Amino acid sequence: MSSHATDRARVIPLRPVPAEPAEPAPKEPLWRDVVGDVLRRERLAQERTLKDVADAARISMPYLSELERGRKEASSEVLAAAAHALGLALADLLVLAHGRLVQQAQQARPVRPLRSRTAPRHTEAQSRLGDVRLAA
Repeated sequence: MSSHATDRARVIPLRPVPAEPAEPAPKEPLWRDVVGDVLRRERLAQERTLKDVADAARISMPYLSELERGRKEASSEVLAAAAHALGLALADLLVLAHGRLVQQAQQARPVRPLRSRTAPRHTEAQSRLGDVRLAA
């Protein structure tokens, strides 16, 4: 009386099976890639050669090329030398790199603004009174 059809268990998936495989999350840009891109863009905007900037920064031309291509992680001293060779302060280079990093990250995925867990919230009354707070 036993039938093969009645002996089989029916499997009910717990989660819906996606129709198509999910796309992998886009990779976030690496700091070295962003800094290298900023160095290269700035050098090209000034119509300067790798040799010219490398000589002014007192670093080797192949090393500067590696930095621009995001192949090397540079020390702060090397980044400062490269920035100064381009007429920038280290802070200028970092601000430009930060802007590019944010832009690339936003293109990869929407970014929610950061909010400190410990920062006090201002009340509606404080906002009406023009209370201004700066965060460092």
